[in-house]
Parts: sequence; structure tokens; C-alpha cells
Amino acid sequence: MTLFPELPGKTFSIIYADPPWDYRGQRQHNGRGGRDTGGADAHYPTVTLGDLKELKVGDIAAQDCLLFMWATSPHLDQAIDLGKAWGFQWATVGFVWDKQYVNPGHYTMSQCELCLIFKKGKIPSPRGKRNIRQYVNEQRQAHSSKPVEVRNRIDQMFPMLDKIELFSRETLNGTWTSWGNENLQGR
Repeated sequence: MTLFPELPGKTFSIIYADPPWDYRGQRQHNGRGGRDTGGADAHYPTVTLGDLKELKVGDIAAQDCLLFMWATSPHLDQAIDLGKAWGFQWATVGFVWDKQYVNPGHYTMSQCELCLIFKKGKIPSPRGKRNIRQYVNEQRQAHSSKPVEVRNRIDQMFPMLDKIELFSRETLNGTWTSWGNENLQGR
């Protein structure tokens, strides 16, 4: 059995990824004695860091390429490790998303998620807008779905470049290519 579908046979200047991080079956609970609110593996198949590193993302990266990668707080170190394993250098935090919803955490209540930026070569060109805001304040929707506004902002930054969304849940149009495992239903 193949874990992932085959990657496209072309390169992209912008790669946008929301890896299905493995939480080792960890569940979320709604407070002490509260009901189980699920975990990632209740919604879609999760993938270990080792298996994610095997994905040849560097092969579809153009000479000058940016990788925008979503990382939950418990996976920040893994996300940076994964970006490097895919052939990119750590650059910065691209977007901070306030989900307007609080999840219980082991240390503090969790309500923000980060979209990290990694770079291969130079910042790709041509560029569009350079004054895009980092902060996104949009209410969380279905489990693991990301705000469309982030993809829109990436489009404003790089309107002419070919882009791919890895682990995509929908068919995209325009300069975007969708790639994902059809078994990631409901993600």
C-alpha cells in the first residue's frame, strides 16, 4: 500500500502544506470530567514525522521556492525539522491565526495556530503585494480546516506563480494545484 499519492511531475514556486500531524492517539477533553472532543485521528489518518519526511517535496520545489506550512504548537520542532528534511531553510512565521476558539492545553489554553515560512533559493518572483498582514482573526470551522483568507493572502503576495496545496481537502482553481490523499475524508 502506498501511503501518499504520487506528487505532480512539475515544480512549483509556492508550496502550501497542512501536514496530518500524528498526536499518538492523544484526545482532547472539554475540561476536567468533560466530554471527549476528539483528536486528529478521529477525523483523518495521521502520519508520523518519519513518514512525512519520506515525501519528496523537494522534488516539486522550483529553484526559488517558498514553503508555507501549518504547525500546531506541540509540533513546532517537528515542523521545522520537516521543512529542513524537505530541502528548505527556516525563514519566519508567516501567519498567526486566532481561531476564536479555545482548546484545552497542558500549559495554557490553545487558540492560535502558526503558518511557518521556509525558503529554498531566493524569494520567488514576480511578487505582488508586500504589505500583507500576518495576523488572521477568523473563527475556526470544521476540524483542521484552515482559513481561506490565508490562501487569498498568499495569492496576493504571488499572484502569477504556480502554487500547490499539499494535503488539500478541496479542488482549487487558477494558479493552484490540489494534492492529497483521497482517504483524508472530513479533514
